[in-house]
Amino acid sequence: MKFFAKLVFICNCCFIVAVILRLVENAHKKEGVFNGSIKIQPLESMFVILGYGAIYINFVFNIFLLISLVSRGKKTPLPWLYVVNFLFLIVQIYYFFFSNY
Repeated sequence: MKFFAKLVFICNCCFIVAVILRLVENAHKKEGVFNGSIKIQPLESMFVILGYGAIYINFVFNIFLLISLVSRGKKTPLPWLYVVNFLFLIVQIYYFFFSNY
């Protein structure tokens, strides 16, 4: 579970980078000067794929975490990471379903 939590955290960080890249690209498009945010296209693609796919991975992780906490009821080894991942899930749900990105 610790490895999965760290993987989800990395995907959540990629989500933040992907959102920032989208904002930068939209700002460049409005100015009329668009040649890409990052000059390395595979790197940008990796951030976008991991970032936008993070909501699925994060949702599955939080379901597994809830099940393990309810069934075992013991203390988790990395509580701050679990809380941060849950907060990222809330932000992702808002971003994908309730914002006009």
